[in-house]
Amino acid sequence: MVRNFLTGGAAINALAAAAGARIVLVDAGVVGEVPAHPALHGLGIRRGSGNMAREPAMQPGEAQAALLAGAALVDEEKERHGLDLLALGEMGIANTTPAAAITSALTGASPTETVGRGTGIDDATLSRKRDVVAMALRRFQRTGAMVRDDDGKASAAPLTLLCELGGLEIAVLAGAILAATARRIPVLLDGYITTSAALIAAAMAPRVRPFLFAAHCSAEPGHILALAHLGLTGGDGQVAGPLLQLDMRLGEGSGAALALPLLVSATRLMREMATFEQAGVTPISSDREA
Repeated sequence: MVRNFLTGGAAINALAAAAGARIVLVDAGVVGEVPAHPALHGLGIRRGSGNMAREPAMQPGEAQAALLAGAALVDEEKERHGLDLLALGEMGIANTTPAAAITSALTGASPTETVGRGTGIDDATLSRKRDVVAMALRRFQRTGAMVRDDDGKASAAPLTLLCELGGLEIAVLAGAILAATARRIPVLLDGYITTSAALIAAAMAPRVRPFLFAAHCSAEPGHILALAHLGLTGGDGQVAGPLLQLDMRLGEGSGAALALPLLVSATRLMREMATFEQAGVTPISSDREA
């Protein structure tokens, strides 16, 4: 898949081109050899994350390096090319599992609520996946680093939670969110994994929340719970909910790329559309006949 991204054959290549967006491709920690390519940012932190059911996914130094790498990528793009909106995506194997664990830890929802079928696993594998998330949460709780309040919400240092239950790509995404929002750059989240990274970023710095937009709500059951925790489900008259409802599972940032033109159109309307007064149009009041 990395090679496919580099050669322009993936869905995100076509969708990004249609949206007028450029792709920044990062090898956050692919297991195995990845070909060197001028368009690929290799971080070299480690190959793959640890088995979170039995051990921390990352050591603190590794998680910090991944966070800083994500922030540095945003700063570099801003300085070299300009950056007015950051649309996030990812490609990983089984990374809806750490996303579910993070969502359970921060919202108090059980694995039966946060774990979904990912790419389409069968019932037996779904049951095993829920067991893995439950094991990881129990292991984390035994460390004493995570405690729950009366409402079931977790309390733990966000960096510790990221080390224990996260993944390299999630850490890089969280770092990118922190850097973008510090520069007041809006962030368009794709699916479950990018939203789990936003959960981590918001736990570290709650002021990131006003800069977050949800591109869509995926078919993963925990995604809506994560979006609700971030206040991105709409309905309060202030924050828009997910822009698209397509039950997507593709990942790659595909939902963000599809939603990007909606945000661009909205900003163009605000900046370029004339008011009735400017256009010389007299509106018909509600108590007059047309």
